[in-house]
Amino acid sequence: MIKPVADRVLIKMLENEETTKSGIILSSGAKEKPQIAQVIEVGPGITNEDGKEVKMYIKKDDKVIVSKYCGTEIKYEGEEYIIVKQDDILAIVD
Repeated sequence: MIKPVADRVLIKMLENEETTKSGIILSSGAKEKPQIAQVIEVGPGITNEDGKEVKMYIKKDDKVIVSKYCGTEIKYEGEEYIIVKQDDILAIVD
């Protein structure tokens, strides 16, 4: 398994099929990149320049909204993931 370091978070984008009012299913290529993701793993956090610990407020299994063009895309064991910094996460979805 992949374990992020520092203040990084491993996420997997959630694919949601979109259906128009007339019942046509739009393929993933016909719509914008989703911005809601599932948190897979979370790094331990960092210590900033002042020596203060910056804790991780994101936890495993959270659903989050991320910045549109953030992170590093990776492929691991046939699955696609993105590693982002905690600062690239905009909100937690309840």
